[in-house]
Amino acid sequence: MAKEQFDFIIIGGGSAGSVLANRLSADQKNKVLVLEAGRPDHRLDFRIHMPAALTYPLTGTTYNWWYESEPEPHMHNRRIYQPRGKVLGGSSTINGMIYIRGNAMDYEKWAANEGLEKWDYAHCLPYFKKFETRLKGADEYHGDKGPIYLTTSVCDNPLFDAFFKSAQQAGYPLTDDVNGYQQEGFGVFDSTIYRGRRWNAARGYIHPVKDRSNLDVRCHALVSRILFEGKKAVGVEFIRGGKVEQVYAGEIICCGGAINSPQLLQLSGIGNGAELKALGIDVVQDLPGVGENLQDHLELYVQYACKKPVSMYPALKWYNQPKIGFDWLFFRKGAAATNHFEAGGFIRGNDRVEYPNLQFHFLPIAIRYDGSAPAQGHGFQLHVGPMNTDVRGHVKIKSADPKTYPSIFFNYLSTEQERREWVEAIRCSRHIIEQPAFDELRGEEIAPGKDAQTDEEILDFVAREGESAYHPSCTCKMGYDEMAVVDADLKVHGVEGLRVVDASIMPTITNGNIYAPVMMIAEKAADLILGNTPEPPSKAGFYKKPQD
Repeated sequence: MAKEQFDFIIIGGGSAGSVLANRLSADQKNKVLVLEAGRPDHRLDFRIHMPAALTYPLTGTTYNWWYESEPEPHMHNRRIYQPRGKVLGGSSTINGMIYIRGNAMDYEKWAANEGLEKWDYAHCLPYFKKFETRLKGADEYHGDKGPIYLTTSVCDNPLFDAFFKSAQQAGYPLTDDVNGYQQEGFGVFDSTIYRGRRWNAARGYIHPVKDRSNLDVRCHALVSRILFEGKKAVGVEFIRGGKVEQVYAGEIICCGGAINSPQLLQLSGIGNGAELKALGIDVVQDLPGVGENLQDHLELYVQYACKKPVSMYPALKWYNQPKIGFDWLFFRKGAAATNHFEAGGFIRGNDRVEYPNLQFHFLPIAIRYDGSAPAQGHGFQLHVGPMNTDVRGHVKIKSADPKTYPSIFFNYLSTEQERREWVEAIRCSRHIIEQPAFDELRGEEIAPGKDAQTDEEILDFVAREGESAYHPSCTCKMGYDEMAVVDADLKVHGVEGLRVVDASIMPTITNGNIYAPVMMIAEKAADLILGNTPEPPSKAGFYKKPQD
């Protein structure tokens, strides 16, 4: 039987894989195969396309892998839940739809590493602009011709007015655009929502071109290993419908994300040689950094009761939901047409840091990410967490079986910096909400509550209630040191024909939600893979803290 041969095989039809599927197949001479382990993102499935239904994909395994960490020793040995998209579009199909690029200084930090000079802000900004259609309009920092639509939130609840005023009263600035010149401050967020529907990566990149004769997208295809001839990647083995199949290509591109990409590399013989041998896996390339350097954002909710009936609490009542669903289904408007993460901001929690190290999301309701309400009645909350963490964890396979979940260890709260910044995060949150602008609205503090006042009490609350912000990254980091996995062109060190393109290649995690940076990485990677002339670097400036 003849080998099935492609020019490119993309492993994972998630955020990065969707971008590459489109860009690499634009030339009819390139035969492209996408292998996605999850299901299609059916257009009529309201559970993934209604923005306010974002809790549904997070509370079951239909659309997500439902990973859990190992017991976290500094979090009362809790296993921390980590959803990842198991559906076309990947985690862009189950995320909170918040569009945050990170701080310009994040990319300056990347570029400070030897050999990564072309990953500075000036070289990355054009690729952010390339994939955007910001409905508010283009400018020096935003595009209006890309596949991904961005809707700027309205913030028409009076709680948002109080929030912005209180932030100013607390001594923090407002910013017109956290993705523009100045991230620092508080403002309205953009979201990946278009005409009241979630606009995931697959909607933007794959569905418009799915009929290309040179593009083959196969769902329910779990890749079990990459095939090598010596040090050259030549194909992949995957399981579909209970059958094991093999396909071959000139180049293999791993887009599985920060958990699945290191897992697949390890299953394929790329990783810590001693650990792979112990599992009976033949070593193709000894790369000790595979699966190491895991970074994530830990977050929690600072919640208050609301003294006036102005929050979104009535939307949770069963008798209001038919009307909310009707308005969304037929008019794409109302409470179901927003993710409700409409505002927030970034601040420096201390004077030592050069740029913001705390992120906030403000919600006009007191509710957990899984949709449960901790208290009956009106309320509001801040999601808060440190951004520039120095905590490091790992992802390691436990067996040679591709269906066995890897060991995931985040190591949350393990460093002095992380613990200090968490105390600052809670104190800054309280300082904002305790301003006069909230006096007529602010009720009792629900969480952490009056019993968490000392540093030790605050940290105990974080350990008991902290949750992942679902931003795993950095496990196949880009660079040239002894723990780097890919080079500046995203080629895996020591082998041929294999790249990694996803959040795992970040040297350090970015400041905020990571979906937008992943899309930028994929757009930049497409030019690298195709040998295109790169986008010219931007001359747009960015805000820096005034020097004393």
